[in-house]
Amino acid sequence: MNQTPSSRPSAAAFPARVEERLPEREYRPDEVQLFLYNAVLFNAHRIHFDHPYATLVEEYPGLVVPGPLMGDWLHQCVEEWLGARGRLVAIEYSNRKAAYVGERLTTGGRVIGVDAARRTAEVEVYVRNEVGEVIVPGKARVEFFR
Repeated sequence: MNQTPSSRPSAAAFPARVEERLPEREYRPDEVQLFLYNAVLFNAHRIHFDHPYATLVEEYPGLVVPGPLMGDWLHQCVEEWLGARGRLVAIEYSNRKAAYVGERLTTGGRVIGVDAARRTAEVEVYVRNEVGEVIVPGKARVEFFR
């Protein structure tokens, strides 16, 4: 059966397009958030909750934001963008540079590939620090519901 141009599915009908930006979200982690997050994970590393230890012994400029927390923010970024349209299938990320309590951190991303036949998209995600450096780059794969 031949499809006329008007009966073919349009690229615009697919729920994502290459270069589409995910909404950015800003975070400014504080001591309480770090303490509670690490308590839930049973992470007792003092660089996340003991300021004198983190600064005097480990010589960090402040309390260190845990890498898994920033990974959770990346999940949240993708899932909020997807909404009820689909699901997060896979995500990978790498903590490249530390972040500290009080810093303004931003998550976001962009669609870098679309497979309309499989109803999937590849998404580049990131956490940036307040000077604009990508400190946690990553990639996610999403699947859209029919």
